[in-house]
Amino acid sequence: MSGFHNGRDVFEYAVLRVVPRVERGEQINAGVVVYCRATSFVAARIHLDEDRLRALDPSADVPAVRAALRAVECVCGGGERAGQAAGEDAGRRFRWLVAPRSTVVQPGPVHTGLTADAEAEIERLLDLLVR
Repeated sequence: MSGFHNGRDVFEYAVLRVVPRVERGEQINAGVVVYCRATSFVAARIHLDEDRLRALDPSADVPAVRAALRAVECVCGGGERAGQAAGEDAGRRFRWLVAPRSTVVQPGPVHTGLTADAEAEIERLLDLLVR
């Protein structure tokens, strides 16, 4: 199954959440990761609202949160910047990024949709769900 429907491809996405104090469970959305198998596209877009983060946790380590979000972008890009995921294909990198973890930057649930342009979709989702 190619996922091709009326010029549109199936894509998957997850919102990246920042949970500054895991024990409290409070979170803000700080980015989105999109994967489209049909086009081998995987990318992340980040938008961290530092004021909102500090409102949740005045002692939040903003540089560490930014570094964790940058690491997600690096894994999406593949190559040596992707670290342990460097040799993996786009789908495996996406699955690795959306695996549940108990860190400050956490992926939300994976959702699916149809798109004619995954690059435009990631910007639309960032505007809709994060900004």
